[in-house]
Amino acid sequence: MNVLTELQQRFRLALDGLTEDPDSLLEMVRPAQETKFGDYQANCAMPLGKQLGRSPREVAEQIIQQLDVSDFCSEPEIAGPGFINLRLRDDWLVQQLTEAQHDPRLGIAEVSPSRCIVIDYSSPNVAKPMHVGHIRSTVIGDAISSIARFLGHRVISDNHLGDWGTQFGMIIYGFKHFRQEDAYQAAPVPELTRLYKQVQQLIEYHQSRQQLPQLEQQVQELEAQRDQQQQELEATDPVDKKAARRLRQLEGRITDQRSAVVAASARIATIDEDPELSSLAAKHADIADQVLEETAKLHAGDEENCRLWEEFLPRCREDIQRIYDRLNIEFDVEYGESFYHDRLPAVVAGLETSGLARESEGATCVFLDEFETPMIVRKRDGAFLYATTDLATIQYRMETWQPDAILYVVDHRQSEHFQKLFSVARQWQNPDVEFSHVSFGTVLGEDGRPFKTRSGQSVGLESLLNEALQKALDVVTSNDESKPHGAELSPEQRQQVAETVGHGAIKYADLSHNRTSDYVFSYEKMMGLEGNTATYIQYSYARVRSIFRRGEVDLEGLRASFAGISIEHPAERALAMAVLQLSEVLESVLEDYRPNQLTNYLFELAKRFSSFFEACPVLKAETEALMQSRLLLCDLTARTIKKGLQLLGIGVVEMM
Repeated sequence: MNVLTELQQRFRLALDGLTEDPDSLLEMVRPAQETKFGDYQANCAMPLGKQLGRSPREVAEQIIQQLDVSDFCSEPEIAGPGFINLRLRDDWLVQQLTEAQHDPRLGIAEVSPSRCIVIDYSSPNVAKPMHVGHIRSTVIGDAISSIARFLGHRVISDNHLGDWGTQFGMIIYGFKHFRQEDAYQAAPVPELTRLYKQVQQLIEYHQSRQQLPQLEQQVQELEAQRDQQQQELEATDPVDKKAARRLRQLEGRITDQRSAVVAASARIATIDEDPELSSLAAKHADIADQVLEETAKLHAGDEENCRLWEEFLPRCREDIQRIYDRLNIEFDVEYGESFYHDRLPAVVAGLETSGLARESEGATCVFLDEFETPMIVRKRDGAFLYATTDLATIQYRMETWQPDAILYVVDHRQSEHFQKLFSVARQWQNPDVEFSHVSFGTVLGEDGRPFKTRSGQSVGLESLLNEALQKALDVVTSNDESKPHGAELSPEQRQQVAETVGHGAIKYADLSHNRTSDYVFSYEKMMGLEGNTATYIQYSYARVRSIFRRGEVDLEGLRASFAGISIEHPAERALAMAVLQLSEVLESVLEDYRPNQLTNYLFELAKRFSSFFEACPVLKAETEALMQSRLLLCDLTARTIKKGLQLLGIGVVEMM
């Protein structure tokens, strides 16, 4: 039972006649911050009293008179100016624990009515190896999918692969002109990656040479503006604060523009200082246009380019699948951009027919009142864009699954794209569907900048996992060898535990942060046996399981017995309360698609178990009945931790 939801429903009835809009007030029925105030607290009497022009305490008394929670709460109490404190009845808690004890779902009912939710996440470009930037979309999307599915929603997880477009035009061009045949035959994917990077490097070189004079001119113009504004500011007394602010903004623009000049100069120097690359750049001066031509030929069905695409794609896909297998990530469907290619002309035609799209400077665009720039759906050369494919994808999803919600787990830099996409989709298809951009921040290095290798390249996801595995093995080995009675794990067992701990640490470190925030990647912190880490939560689970091993407890027999759970110690009650709050935590995750709500809960649950373990002897309990009660409470705790981690895509281990 979701206690919070039930309480809010009861308060809705109690507020009848006092307000016409109870929803904002019901949000003020929340778990109590301190146990001395009870288990839950309702603060709605204060704003309601202000609305009604009455004393909040008087309003609180009227709410209580109309509130019926006697079947699971003790008599509500009013504190201070009008806080309503509620405490769950101990006998009711015992009843809920007993039901959870015999329920594979831990007493968590499926929601009704359920929704159909399409979740678009991970979505790498298959032409390139997955890097650290893909971890957030992948694990956040997977966690949301698992939680929604567990709660009874119909979920379609879709890996919208980048398997089409310019990146393959770049690989095809590179394959035709730069490939090393021996390297390709020995290891196709690394060679295709090298070709992609080389073509990209040459394109950027020519672009930088073309742009550098303009960038330098812009710096000079901005510096001239700054000097003039500085002189004007110095001549004013008192100082014009608005002018000073404009000057600071201008200094920022100059810094950004200088950085662009430095970056362009570096790209040019890298090629010019390398005779081989310099020779290639001279021979392929029109490489950008040639790549677009190869891309257009692929899209037009050119026999050779299509053959190469069909040759490359499975090999690239296998490389990505290896990462998904390590992370235990699965999708219901994996429809890449190529799947929707045949739909694109009809999408543009439909937008034109509906009056949403029109020609502008040779391109077909959708102009939106709320944006300065339009959404381009077909370029002047006839090529389609990501936006066109995304609209075709929405159309297909609506036709195929009739979803109630479509979620896009994509980083925050794509916010404007999705705002435009959702606006156009609503006007064009007019679907009765929730569109949501589940955005997230950036993974940072210890220097506070986007996490990169020393050479400035994105950190490969596979190397990240390998490093995490090795560090996890070090932690597991050290912990095992420091046990009072000697090591318990074989080398093979240590390796298995390290895989679960290492991969879990990577996932949990990401999920434990508010998804909209940036976070600093640190192996040391994520592997810690203390604090809010997967390692600590997994250790807590293993600690519970060790109780049953030490006591040689027949767990299945205990679960099937008539033994019951009693609540006699405050630490027992605190742990029981935490165990029973999983349902409301899971629903809170889906309110705004924030898995860190679940990680915070698991951390609190593990801490409460630690307090319980210190205060309440289990195997040495005073009586047999008390020992069995505490064993059952331990078992429920372990099952709850395991389920919570499982929903985050993280495994548990019996021993650490």
